[in-house]
Amino acid sequence: PDVLEAIARPAESLDWYQYRPIFLTETRIARGEKFWRAHADTLAAASREYGVSAEIIVAIIGVETLYGTRKGKHLVLDSLATLAFRYPRRSKFFRSELEQFLLLAQQEGFNTPKVKGSYAGAMGIPQFISSSYRRYAVDFDGDGVRDLLGSDTDAIGSVANYLKKHGWQRDGAVALPASVSGDKYKALVKKGMKPNTPVSDMHNFGVVVLYASDNESPGALIELTNKNDSEHWVGLQNFYAITRYNHSSLYAMAVFQLAREIRKRYSGVEG
Repeated sequence: PDVLEAIARPAESLDWYQYRPIFLTETRIARGEKFWRAHADTLAAASREYGVSAEIIVAIIGVETLYGTRKGKHLVLDSLATLAFRYPRRSKFFRSELEQFLLLAQQEGFNTPKVKGSYAGAMGIPQFISSSYRRYAVDFDGDGVRDLLGSDTDAIGSVANYLKKHGWQRDGAVALPASVSGDKYKALVKKGMKPNTPVSDMHNFGVVVLYASDNESPGALIELTNKNDSEHWVGLQNFYAITRYNHSSLYAMAVFQLAREIRKRYSGVEG
């Protein structure tokens, strides 16, 4: 089935120069500004309560579902059952998600066979998988239902809660541009996305970090592949928090850069 084909070729297997244009589009930026203006009070409340920047919440919803307009066309029950029993590499995970979905449907009163989502069983405006929905969704509009399928307000609060629970630091930077020289920096790239090297130590590896106001913070050196070269960034704790939403540095960088563009547009600052 197309579910098995789709999971074998995720967008995150692309290089940065191929991945970036999918999400950094005029449509996504313009609709992001519109979504922010439509939900400015809710976003401000979520930022106050959870400490997560409004533009990051908006950008995640923009990347995930184009602001709730593309929530997925696969029946979640069918997708999870297919992956649970016909995708051996991750069958244990998807069997668990199938169980979580049935428990969630019972708790939230879903019409179980009709719920649609992504090929991997992610649902609603913020595309939460079932276990995340049960654990991190919040009833942010106070109507007694945690409705990520239809409530922008609940989706906004839930994205903010998810990031906070995964270590988002209020008022913290996300990523800093860097330049590299020599070969030592490659050892930092190989360490992955978890921020465990103090930014102040990175010069020992041939890394110059721009705008490093808080040099003692731990960071991770992120390498992004362009057509003819690579670009480098230092991902801080908040970058890592975004990768807990989708375990990909490409995803986190797309969210970060889209958020920046939406904020510029929202604040009336172009270029």
